[in-house]
Amino acid sequence: MDELVHFEVADGVGTITLDSPHNRNALSAQLRRELKGHLDAATNDDAVRVIVLAHTGKVFCAGMDLKESRSADSDQQGVNEFPALLEQIWTSPKPVVAKVAGPARAGGVGLVAACDIAVAAETATFAFTEVRIGVVPAVISVTVLPRLNARQAHELFLTGETFDGRRAAEIGLLNSAVPADDLDSEVERYTDMLALGGPTALAATKSMLTNQRPESMSDDFAEMLQLSARHFAGEEGQEGITAFAEKRKPSWVPEALR
Repeated sequence: MDELVHFEVADGVGTITLDSPHNRNALSAQLRRELKGHLDAATNDDAVRVIVLAHTGKVFCAGMDLKESRSADSDQQGVNEFPALLEQIWTSPKPVVAKVAGPARAGGVGLVAACDIAVAAETATFAFTEVRIGVVPAVISVTVLPRLNARQAHELFLTGETFDGRRAAEIGLLNSAVPADDLDSEVERYTDMLALGGPTALAATKSMLTNQRPESMSDDFAEMLQLSARHFAGEEGQEGITAFAEKRKPSWVPEALR
């Protein structure tokens, strides 16, 4: 069986590519399994500083594979495996960048929202099409709703309306929407910036951004103070401070960016 998801590493960037154009990169069982495996590999590879989630073909991801969903009981639906996949991206200790050149629908939008940074071509389109086939955008709401304000979420989840990359950036689903010819350079701009950060500092910062904060300000300050002091005094923090004083790049910066 041909591989549907590929993984390659170059200059500190681990690129995971969805390559199932025959079904619009739908989230089939095989694709989900391979995507999880490559995310594991990227996370465990010290050479990978940043992960890029990309695709072949005209479509980024059409959502769940509806052919596999037909006639299956609720406990056999592929969507049961999807929360773990979204959480794996959301909680990855390494930054994940979505590179979207074409349409994303339903679960595909959930993947985009789970990534830390999302860049798309202005011509890429997005839609929460679930209600139009009689299902609910429930699982993806966990990653999508933190990106959108309530008005936008109600409108787009309830209508299933298709919207383009420019609007996706305006409402917070994307960090950037650019002309299609500029997509590669825009993604590279983000990956270069992310690769300059210390690996443990990036992981800790991402955890700080996604974890629930204490209710009281004093408890929040106490927790954040411990986090800050620990990293100032840590090996990576000391290397960064020394490199700054010596006017050089820290040791963790990939050779290509030195």
